[in-house]
Amino acid sequence: MLEPSSAGRFGDYGGRFVPESLIPACEQLEAGFRDAWSDPSFRGHLDRLLAVYAGRPTAMTPAWRLSEELGITLLLKREDLAHTGSHKINNTLGQALLARRMGKTRLIAETGAGQHGVATATAAALLGMRATVYMGTRDMQRQALNVFRMEMLGAEVVPVHSGSRTLKDACSAAMRGWVGSVQDTHYCVGSVMGPHPYPWMVREFQRVIGDEARSQLARELRAGTPDYVVACVGGGSNAAGTFAGFVDTPAQLIGVEADGGASMAYGRVGVLHGFRSKVLQDDDGQIAEAHSMAAGLDYPGIGPEHAFLGDIGRARYVTVADEEVVVALKRLAQAEGILCALESAHAVAWVLRAAGTREVPAGSTVMVTLSGRGDKDMPQLMGDQPTGDQPMGGYS
Repeated sequence: MLEPSSAGRFGDYGGRFVPESLIPACEQLEAGFRDAWSDPSFRGHLDRLLAVYAGRPTAMTPAWRLSEELGITLLLKREDLAHTGSHKINNTLGQALLARRMGKTRLIAETGAGQHGVATATAAALLGMRATVYMGTRDMQRQALNVFRMEMLGAEVVPVHSGSRTLKDACSAAMRGWVGSVQDTHYCVGSVMGPHPYPWMVREFQRVIGDEARSQLARELRAGTPDYVVACVGGGSNAAGTFAGFVDTPAQLIGVEADGGASMAYGRVGVLHGFRSKVLQDDDGQIAEAHSMAAGLDYPGIGPEHAFLGDIGRARYVTVADEEVVVALKRLAQAEGILCALESAHAVAWVLRAAGTREVPAGSTVMVTLSGRGDKDMPQLMGDQPTGDQPMGGYS
């Protein structure tokens, strides 16, 4: 299990690059998390909520028909079955409990696809806290259902009109909002990004995915260690949580990025939202816009632990295009009766391609984390909601 250095770094990545006014808040959060994470009563309370409220453990589902078609054993870790419809609830329950333990009464968050916003609003409602969620107006348009869900749960959704009007800009707005409200407010970061301790803390709250999966494979399915462990990557929280359970095994770890937002493939080292990692930049070193049909992957950076795992060769990061994603989503739905999120379909798309070309050899065991369900994406795929400038109605 990889741990950050005392400076909050994974190799050359990570750290704490924030305004001076936020340094005490980050230090307080690190101390609070270390104390809580070593407290059996806190861990027990969180485990109880994950079981009776979030619905853990989530299933490990064999993809019987696709396995036969592809000549592999394909297993699906079903985070789409968790309460609120994605892996995000694992992290928001942990952070909300921690915030309340630290005396905070309000949560703020950023969201792209809306799933983290919904999960934050859900945790706040459960624990009697106020919630404010920042969301780019482009994402609000293509994820209108999740905006409504957040508001139904009692959260205030703040539209962000600046920049690309997507996740990057929502993160910037949330950090600005945190600066002026640190006394009573906890910033509930949704991925393995941000200043230390967030990348490490979020990984730890999400490692339940990988730990569960490893146990299920060994005990229930007797599959042993899979040959490949695959997950989609934007900031990278579902992948980080999944990989945490397998990083000390021989399994090949595969992170799948959107081709238009592939920081590992096209990024350079830079600083974004308080952390140092691989970031999409233009020739002048300015942050470049990411482009993906999946709002949750529309982010121009990647978590520092992922950058480190890529550098040392422990994980491999690949890309898929939007067209492959739509095909994969439909193929999974029609072969297995599972409608996954567009984000998750990136991981499925790579498996379909790699098995088809025999990059993944016949007979291999492949585990894919399905990070969320696809309800939120159906209007987009129907063509009723734009992905930005173009409707999706052209896909058949």
